[in-house]
Amino acid sequence: MKTNIYQKLHTAACQASGVVKGKKVPGMQFNPLLHDSVQVVAMEALLNNGLYPVCNYTNTIHENFIVVTCSMRIHDIENPDSYVDVNGCSAMGNLDKFGTGNGMSYAKKYAYLNALHLKTGLDNEDGYNAKPFNKIPQSSGTEHDNNHDAVAIEHIKNDMKNAKTIYQLRKLKNYKYKDAFTIAIKKHPAVYKDLNNLYETMETQLNQQGVTQ
Repeated sequence: MKTNIYQKLHTAACQASGVVKGKKVPGMQFNPLLHDSVQVVAMEALLNNGLYPVCNYTNTIHENFIVVTCSMRIHDIENPDSYVDVNGCSAMGNLDKFGTGNGMSYAKKYAYLNALHLKTGLDNEDGYNAKPFNKIPQSSGTEHDNNHDAVAIEHIKNDMKNAKTIYQLRKLKNYKYKDAFTIAIKKHPAVYKDLNNLYETMETQLNQQGVTQ
């Protein structure tokens, strides 16, 4: 008797391992659930069962952000007319050149999670043994706190690299990412050194261009 797509999807969900969350970075209250980690686990389970996902995205631009919605269709490669749709997974992104990509990755990540009901946590075994928080984390109020795993160190670096004036650069360090720099100084000296080196490099470059404020 031929296995149908729902039986294959059930088997894939049973076979899929847990997704281990990444390490915290300065300015983030939670361990990030990384897109690449989710995709590796999901694709292995799907491909091993003859299933292949295809994603389509729709973008809605608002005044201060963009919403990206992922529609994932999982095909049975042995029966091209058989598929399962996973709709409604969406994410917000900034209105910059990284916003759409961040939104697409975030939305697709949750489409995978929903399709296979993947377990997530901090332990390598099954993801169910993560230690609970002793208290509810409090947001510092900075922009990157609202995005949690969508904004990390590379995003901070990219923002600094894209600064056009000394004023913009200083605003990133002293306002937008102030908490990230403060936490890095106290708890992550290597990260702070990396960020500060880039800051000083960009500061020198902008000064050499004759831009002050």
